Amino acid sequence: MTAAVAAVLVVAALATGCGSADGRTAADAADGRAGAAGGFPVTVTDCDGRRTTFSAAPHRIVTSNAASLEMLLRLGAGDRVIGTGFPPGKGTLPPALDVRAQQIPVLGKTVIPKEKLLGSGADVYIDTFASMGNMGGAAAGPTEEEFTAAGIKHVQLASTACAPRKKVPQRDLSAVEGDIRRLGQVTGTSQRAVQLVAEMEKKVSSVREAIADVPAAKRPSYFFFDFDAGTKQPVAVCNRQVANAVLTEAGARNVFADCASAFKAVSWEDVVGKDPDWIQLGVRNRGSAAANTKAFDEAEKFLREFPATAGLRAVRESKFLRIGSERTTIAGVGNADTVRRIAETLYPDRLAKAGSPGEAGPPAKAGSPAGAESPAEAGAGR
Repeated sequence: MTAAVAAVLVVAALATGCGSADGRTAADAADGRAGAAGGFPVTVTDCDGRRTTFSAAPHRIVTSNAASLEMLLRLGAGDRVIGTGFPPGKGTLPPALDVRAQQIPVLGKTVIPKEKLLGSGADVYIDTFASMGNMGGAAAGPTEEEFTAAGIKHVQLASTACAPRKKVPQRDLSAVEGDIRRLGQVTGTSQRAVQLVAEMEKKVSSVREAIADVPAAKRPSYFFFDFDAGTKQPVAVCNRQVANAVLTEAGARNVFADCASAFKAVSWEDVVGKDPDWIQLGVRNRGSAAANTKAFDEAEKFLREFPATAGLRAVRESKFLRIGSERTTIAGVGNADTVRRIAETLYPDRLAKAGSPGEAGPPAKAGSPAGAESPAEAGAGR
């Protein structure tokens, strides 16, 4: 694999941004009403306004990557998934989900080949990438006509697939929550979806309340260092990416929030010019706690020894957060936990007074691995 192709696939695997403030159009809001209580028919609308109606829950589902796969597993519909692309690495998901995820047939280690997808026998395809439209030209997905001819209904995650087209930055998790609700409606698991969203809201709301009186301009600046995207030229997470919502809800100011995209290649001069207060060491899961710790150490060592970054305020003051990439950049239930964990690091006194809303873990202290639901997950990737 050439470095150029590798870079494209890294960015593609990360592609998890969102568009509108609530992740839905007015049509989407109306569409879901029929299935709000788990009943059918249910109609969903894609990024281009096309409406797809389900008269019953699908039985053979293919997912484009780990984001939609995890949502279905958490909804209790994992037994209907017959294949996936971009499979989650071993140990990336919480233990109970990880075992089930590893049993899902892998149709593509990255993008599922077009012919394999169309011939999979699926009755629905959950698409994170909008038919690979934002895959940098790395692959061409099926047309809507080809999906129809194959008998496959095409459903897109609004929090990710529609990201590049939206005009509004993603500043909260409502788009992710909307996707969970819609998948719950489509699969007949709305009751579970409502529960998952309520749990997310409880965690995020506790953070909002704790930092409500901190002016936006006083909130610490924050750089998500995507170590795995390469160190020669850094890749920034922009304001259409799920990570921007996670950072904003946590009370951080994404230093590249002025970038109207999901991702953008920037220069180290750009990063130095931002001089962030905090840096998150974003690395993908290596499969074990020891391997993850080594990767975090390598990311921190690079920043300390690279001449361009050695003088950054966050580097000098060792203000690093060792939180893996996945729960920050991939849409899912775990985004709410990452919001809480980042906030506990940036505002330890405020969050300590607020107390824990439930499942949130210990603060992600500078220089320590945190932000994961299992030891291996401390280095969770895309």
